[in-house]
Amino acid sequence: MLKKTSPDLDALRLLDDRLRWLSAWTIHNANHLRESRDGLKVGGHQASCASMTAIMAALYFHALGPNDKVAVKPHAGPVLHAIHYLLGTQSREQLENFRGFGGMQSYPSRTKDRIPVDFSTGSVGLGVAITAFASLVQDYLLAHGLMERAEAGRMVALMGDAELDEGNIYECLIEAYKHDIRNCWWIVDYNRQSLDATTAERMFRRFDDIFAACGWRVVTLKYGKQMEAAFTEPGGAELKAWIDDVGNADYAALTYLGGGAWRERLLKDAPAVKPILDARDDDALASLMTNLAGHDMASLVEAFDAAQDDVPTLFIAYTVKGRGLPFAGHKDNHAGLMNPGQIAALRERMGIAEGEEWEPYAGLGGNAAEAARAAVEASRIAREKRARPWNVAEVPAFDPPAGEEQSTQAAFGRILLDLSRAGGPLADRIVTTSPDVTVSTNLGAWVNQRGLFRRQELADVFAAAKIPSAQKWGATDAGQHIELGIAENNLFLMLAALGLAGDIFGERLFPIGTVYDPFIARGLDALNYACYQDARFMLVATPSGVTLGPEGGAHQSINPPLIALGQPGLRHYEPAFVDELALLMEEGFRLMQRPDGESVYLRLTTRTIAQVQRPDESWKAGAVEGGYWLRQPSAGAEAALVYSGAIAPEAIAAWEALKDDVPGLGLLAVTSPDRLHRGWSERLRGRWGGKGAAPSHIEQLLAPLSPTAGLVTLLDGAPASLSWLGGVLGHRVSPLGLDRFGQTGSLDDLYREYRLDVGAIVEAAAELFLD
Repeated sequence: MLKKTSPDLDALRLLDDRLRWLSAWTIHNANHLRESRDGLKVGGHQASCASMTAIMAALYFHALGPNDKVAVKPHAGPVLHAIHYLLGTQSREQLENFRGFGGMQSYPSRTKDRIPVDFSTGSVGLGVAITAFASLVQDYLLAHGLMERAEAGRMVALMGDAELDEGNIYECLIEAYKHDIRNCWWIVDYNRQSLDATTAERMFRRFDDIFAACGWRVVTLKYGKQMEAAFTEPGGAELKAWIDDVGNADYAALTYLGGGAWRERLLKDAPAVKPILDARDDDALASLMTNLAGHDMASLVEAFDAAQDDVPTLFIAYTVKGRGLPFAGHKDNHAGLMNPGQIAALRERMGIAEGEEWEPYAGLGGNAAEAARAAVEASRIAREKRARPWNVAEVPAFDPPAGEEQSTQAAFGRILLDLSRAGGPLADRIVTTSPDVTVSTNLGAWVNQRGLFRRQELADVFAAAKIPSAQKWGATDAGQHIELGIAENNLFLMLAALGLAGDIFGERLFPIGTVYDPFIARGLDALNYACYQDARFMLVATPSGVTLGPEGGAHQSINPPLIALGQPGLRHYEPAFVDELALLMEEGFRLMQRPDGESVYLRLTTRTIAQVQRPDESWKAGAVEGGYWLRQPSAGAEAALVYSGAIAPEAIAAWEALKDDVPGLGLLAVTSPDRLHRGWSERLRGRWGGKGAAPSHIEQLLAPLSPTAGLVTLLDGAPASLSWLGGVLGHRVSPLGLDRFGQTGSLDDLYREYRLDVGAIVEAAAELFLD
């Protein structure tokens, strides 16, 4: 870490005031001054910002270095923008357009805000947890020689105390302990108020134990310097004991009521503190009782400077929600907004002339303004967004594994194994990860070749004892697989951190995460969070549907294709054949490193099926676009079967059974319902916008069919994933798929029960075409 210079505490205090004012004024402007065309409340969190300004001033203008990365508490987003406004890297226009179209976002966003935002926040708790995984990614890059040690930084999360109720934080904490993370700070804005009420103090007495048990240093910042001085006065010990014992709700209410209420309550509860009370008027007493360390610049700087090693550290900073604002401490201040009279009073108190509200150093004298400006200029944080590295590795052609009958899951493992053996820039930058299903999702061969990653070497005890095993389970800092525990939320946060390595650290990685398909839902919030940040990764979910067979309904998936249809930034492919899989994996690796690219979700299966013989390679372009005719329909054909994924054998058999009775019958292989739907939607948007657009891929595919044709759609998943095809050109649809939980059984039994077999397809076709 870089050596810190001695801080100008007075200048930092001035910047604390500036941040409190600018964040409050930004929110006030959006709600009271800017024209409202729809009459809706714009909102914002003036109180949540005010409780964080001292912490953020101490961090950004003193403690942070150029390589440190911060996940800012969602409701303190305006404070981050105020910081960059003082730095000159944010415009007044953006501040004035807070929560407006094209303006600064409600919560910090990597992709939508113009200032550098290290981690998007907004989904509570996830912005905290991802910093631990980013720390692990930094260690990975250092161990693999992709970063210089001098370029390493600290991963910092700023959180509200209510965020500590989020379970994902504790799942992350366990995983972080397993991997011995370092260079991570979590700073809790312990203002003791959540959206609905004051937080329960009972739990905060346990956080020290929880974090310390996981290897964290816990630093509690409770008493400011003024408070500590008062504790040395007569009655000081009693005052400290009263502060430690009083409940959070009482403290908040007394803060709102002010000095007179403090005096009355203290005389009643702790009469020994009377000398301290007698020495202060009501304003001075209120100042003393709210002099918590989370607002005390000397206390904050001292604590941050004392934690310059790489030990992960939890700072619990006691604060007042709404500090310095008229509703400080009030139970309902979470979304409270100052009215025009209150903001005017605050402006007058700060010496800001009317009309100078946006001036960065308004209300400060010349010397004070110069000192504050100097502190801002001395800040060492990164002031611009890092350029994203694209196209860092050539993607070779992947040869489909040989074999007349194969499953896509097994083929996935063999393709990765071949890639590992061949080596090269792509293979060397692939990082795999899995929540304790590495072997059962066919990553075992890759791990045997490339090894597990750990900073400290982990011996393979079974191998050392000469116990036969197909798996090599030793770990070194050269390994390329990060094994996780059974917590899918952690999987997606790990993929998010790995998929942002280029943006955060300047070195792109190619993350591949494997998971059982139904358990995507367990980590769905974190998956959406990863995509919102434009993290790039390959998600391989397998096995899928009732095709899993004897595993039963708990492990069979229904709705993941629908999840993919609605998830921006994630392209879903569901190949049936291994040559499709090889092609789509190639496309996925290219897509992950293109400026206009995205992440990829491959839905695979353990079912072994006969592979098709290809007369040529004309199918490939269509497969990448989302579909191609496995059996071309005749012009004006009245019928087509449409399938996706593992049900290909049933679709082919049904086509064979129907082709003589339904002349010109087509068989459409859909490799990506998601890709087809997006193409069609884009075409509609272009048409409705008057811009015009070429027919989408699905429109071109269906064009040979008669306008009165019928479609039987089929996949091992929710039928709505394909039934929308009828809306493209107005064709009638009979959709087959899963709409209820499965059970154990053989594939014949299951397909018959859930109408996925040849008989069901023929019946659906008869109803559509022969009635």
